[in-house]
Amino acid sequence: MENSPLEPILFDIPEHFESRRLLIRPALWGDGAAVNEAVRESLDELRSWMPWANSLPTPEQSEASIRRSRLEFLERKDIRLLLFHKDTGILVGSSGLHRIDWQTRKFEIGYWVRTSYSRQGYITEAVQAIADFAAGELGANRIEIRCDSRNTQSAKVAERSGFTLEGILRNDKCDVDGQLRDTMIFARVRGVEY
Repeated sequence: MENSPLEPILFDIPEHFESRRLLIRPALWGDGAAVNEAVRESLDELRSWMPWANSLPTPEQSEASIRRSRLEFLERKDIRLLLFHKDTGILVGSSGLHRIDWQTRKFEIGYWVRTSYSRQGYITEAVQAIADFAAGELGANRIEIRCDSRNTQSAKVAERSGFTLEGILRNDKCDVDGQLRDTMIFARVRGVEY
């Protein structure tokens, strides 16, 4: 897919792809229960880094969020991806391609992992597959990962996935407690890293 003036809504985006252990697909209506269960299990770990995890959503709130994500995917405004274990069907985590700029083909990958699946390489595997998908299927010229500079686990995922640290923006955002934080920016750029 080369740079073109086409409307993003006309882009054909596959409904799923796979990595070695994961089925990766956009959110579908009805996924809210699985997401709610994974968030419930992982809330203590997510709270430190994810502003949306300051309180446990109800199952209805999780389903509403999934349905909004599905609509955003269909409109090509955001691509929220769910990560399912291929053998068990269990939701391992969530990722996606966010803050999309279709003109320059720039995407940002975000991610979180279910606590019982953390530190087993699932997120690194997913990020590598999603970056390859973005480059191959969506013609990505630039793929970013941004994280709080104190989130060493997230930074390690970016490094293991072949992203280059381009810089640290000082006092760039507020953290989940409202305090200023620094943001690390990692990127893979067409013609350089792939």
